[in-house]
Parts: sequence; C-alpha cells; structure tokens
Amino acid sequence: MSQDPPQASRLRIDAPPVADAQRILTPAALVLLEDVCARFDDERKRLLAAREARQLRINAGELPDFLPETAAIRAGDWKVAPIPADLWDRRVEITGPVERKMIVNALNSGAKTFMADFEDSNAPTWVNQIGGQAALFDAVRRQIDFTTPEGKAYRLNPQVATLIVRPRGWHLDEAHVLLDGEPISGSLFDFVLFLFHNGRELIERGSGPYFYLPKLESHLEARLWNLVIDHCEAALGLPRGCVKVTVLIETLLGAFEMDEILYELREHIVGLNCGRWDYIFSYIRTFQTDATRVLPERAQVTMAKGFLKAYSQRLIQTCHRRGAFAMGGMAAQIPIKHDPAANEAALARVRADKEREAGDGHDGTWVAHPGLVPVAMEIFDRHMREANQLTKLREDVVVTREDLIRPQEGTISEAGVRLNLNIALQYIGSWFSGNGCVPIHNLMEDAATAEISRAQLWQWLRTAAPLDDGRVIDAAKVEQWLDEELRKLKSGNHPLSASDLDAAAAILKELALAERFERFLTLPAYGLLLQRERG
Repeated sequence: MSQDPPQASRLRIDAPPVADAQRILTPAALVLLEDVCARFDDERKRLLAAREARQLRINAGELPDFLPETAAIRAGDWKVAPIPADLWDRRVEITGPVERKMIVNALNSGAKTFMADFEDSNAPTWVNQIGGQAALFDAVRRQIDFTTPEGKAYRLNPQVATLIVRPRGWHLDEAHVLLDGEPISGSLFDFVLFLFHNGRELIERGSGPYFYLPKLESHLEARLWNLVIDHCEAALGLPRGCVKVTVLIETLLGAFEMDEILYELREHIVGLNCGRWDYIFSYIRTFQTDATRVLPERAQVTMAKGFLKAYSQRLIQTCHRRGAFAMGGMAAQIPIKHDPAANEAALARVRADKEREAGDGHDGTWVAHPGLVPVAMEIFDRHMREANQLTKLREDVVVTREDLIRPQEGTISEAGVRLNLNIALQYIGSWFSGNGCVPIHNLMEDAATAEISRAQLWQWLRTAAPLDDGRVIDAAKVEQWLDEELRKLKSGNHPLSASDLDAAAAILKELALAERFERFLTLPAYGLLLQRERG
C-alpha cells in the first residue's frame, strides 16, 4: 500500500500564489525545511544577538582583535579537505541574480564558475525567490532553454560554468514562511530548498552542491553552518563532505577569524573570498561614530592601501597555508558601449585591479558582466600558469591588528555626498520594484554598494565630517541635497516610477538621519517590500 507523503506540521506558507511554487515547495522539501529550522534557528537568533552585544562593546571603545581563546587553531598545522575537480580552477567567476536570462548568459559567459545570487543582487520578493529556485532546478538539469516573447532564444552551451549558489545571510528572514507563527531564516530557506532539489542530481552529473556563504562575523556563525550542512547531508543520504562552500570575508570582524572559520568548516570549505564592497560597508558599520576612522568618498577607498590591502593579503596567506583558495573581489564596472573613451578608462581600472589580484596571489576574481570575462581571463592566464596559486604561500606578509583597522585618508566633497544620495535613491527604488542588481553611472550596483552610500551619509552626519571646502556635513545639507537629487531623478529620463523614488527617498532620509545606525538597509526595506507585494 502506498503511503501519503510526509507533511510539515509547524510550517505555514503566507504568500501570494506564484508559478513553480508547487514543484519547489513539495511536501518532502517542506518537511526537511521545518526540521532544519526547528533544530537550528534558535542558535541563529542567539548569534545575531551576540552581534548586537559586540557592537555595543565596540561603540563603547573596544577594538576588534584576534581571539586569545583560538590561538591554538591559528598556530596549528592543519588543512581543509580536498577540493573537487570542477572547482580546482576558478580564475574568473561571474555573479548575478537568480533570474532565468541571467543564469543562461552567465553559465555561457566563458567564466569558470557562476555564483547565482539569492542575496545582495536579488530583491527577495516571493516571485524572485521561488522563480530563482525553479530556474536553478532547470539549469542543473540543462532544461532552462527558453524563447522570449520577442523571439530571442536562450540556450545553454555544451560547456558551461560550474554553478555556485549564494543563499541570504544569517540576518535575513523569509517572511513568507512561518514556523510556529514566526518568520524562518532566509539562509535556511534558500540553502535547504536548493540542496533538497539539486544535491543528488549535481553529484550524478559529476559536480556537486556548491555554495557561497555571506556576511559571517565569527567562527561560531561558521560552526552553525557546518552543523546545518552535516545534518542536511545525512538527512538527504548524500555523501559526507559533498557540500562545498566558499565563505565571503566581507565583515571586518570576520577578517580577525579567517583561520577559525576555515577550521570550523574544514570538511566542506574550499576557500575564502574578498567581498570588498560589503567589507568597506562593514568597516563603516563597525566604527560608526569613531571620528578617527571616518572613510572618504567611496571612489577614494581602494584595495591598494590601508585596511583593504592588509585584509586581502592576509586572506591569501591564510588560505594558502590551509590549502584553500583565496578569491579576489568584484569588478563593478560594466562596458560603456556609447562612449569608447569612457569604456577604455573603465577597462583600464578593471585591468589594474585584476593585475594586482593576480600578482598578489589570488586564485581567481569576480566580474559582474559577461563583457569583462575575457579581460579578467587574459590577466589571470598570464599570471597564473597553473590552475590556481595555492603554492604561493605569501610568507612575506605580516599583518597586525592595527593594519586591519587602519583607515584610509581622503576627502569628501559636496559632489561626493550628492553621488551617494543619487546612487542610494536609484538602487533602493529599483529594489522596491523587484530588481536587486542595477547599472548606475556605468557601475553594477547591488545591496552592498548601496549600503556604503547610505552608511557614509549617516557616519558623515554623526561625526560632523568636513567637506573639502571647509563646510561641515549636517542634517540640513543632507535633507536639502536629498530633495534636489530626488527632483533631478524625477524630472529626468528615468525608468523608476515617482512612487518608487519617493519610497526610496523616505527610507533613505530615515536611515541617514536616525539616532541609531541601522545594521542593514535591507531589514526595514524588506518590510516595505512585503507591504507592496501584499497590496
């Protein structure tokens, strides 16, 4: 006699009907999701509370430092587990949201890997989350081919990039799925559903379930991921250690625990990545009102000096000592087809960045646009004759606590403040319209770069930062310039609706003028996104 499929008893879906929900939210998938959330979500919430407590200590004057209690791990002679063949060469990785057209183009781009992103380049509407899972389900099975209403066909090439999936960070909820009436973890929702549907299929196709894990702030957060992964592998009957992850070191506090993060995930981890844009944002978020560590305009904050140089070189040294990859950061530039001179200037900046990464010893790099894959590939092919640079141990690097927290000097202009306002308005407005990856001023902006823009506004205000003309940044100037930038966008040839721009301006003003620093703009913005989604 056949048995009814298992049913999740404590989970409830509170979401509008969308295509593909039935084939993604199957009874068995929801049973596993309920089990994982029930087991691990309390610890996630405890770790998020620990983040808040540590930030209060830093606000009171404590400085980040290496942990004395984990000195033996840093000093120990250990390595991560062997790396799968299809991750052995990652010299160029392309990233983008979990959108069907993007997935096809990225897999066909010529990059070695594609990071399909449920996080910073994705606005977490229900249709995007379910549609993204469905598109990846089809991509794994090579059935993602489609034709647009205009007749343009999208087909996968015989040779495609290796797929890596980035779930949302520990701090983000999935409000459309409730466990005992409370929203579940967005991280667990994204991870469990992808692994449930695709883990065994990927293994049978000669690959495996590979993930990028974002925004970790401590090795204890890595330990929680390790527990989740081990449990899911066992629950699904997958080979132990088949899930492989790369952790983004995109928080200042996480940079002090690179060894420990690698150690906690040593059966699963294959590398660390320099998530530079979030890292800059994290530096601002960590030091908040410390006037001695205020950063200049974003364009002046570069990887070649100060805390960013120290962190990237220490990441290379740490990873290679442990047999793990040290991945470089994102080139946010995109081709500028209408202006050859500007395009060449943008490509020159990309080349300089990738020459630095390859020369320093990174094992690969990120690009945001298929047009930049050949540029980055040529540089890494020239510098990196082997599949990676694991043998480049960088024993010459010595990075201290002071190096990791040393600020970068520069200036702030009225034009720079206005640019931050303009970028944040355009990005947040696009995010509200369901698009989390937006070309603005010839750069591909995502949540991380928007976070820098709004965080700098808050910090410059709270520290009364001086402009290069001697004036001081204050609330009156920010409010005036925000109104003016909003009017410019509304009166220009802009695709965003007036209501999207007004909503963006309201939340940007609230965040910039708030007494307390909001850790992530996507937290309050998510609530507004849900209101719009539900009408």
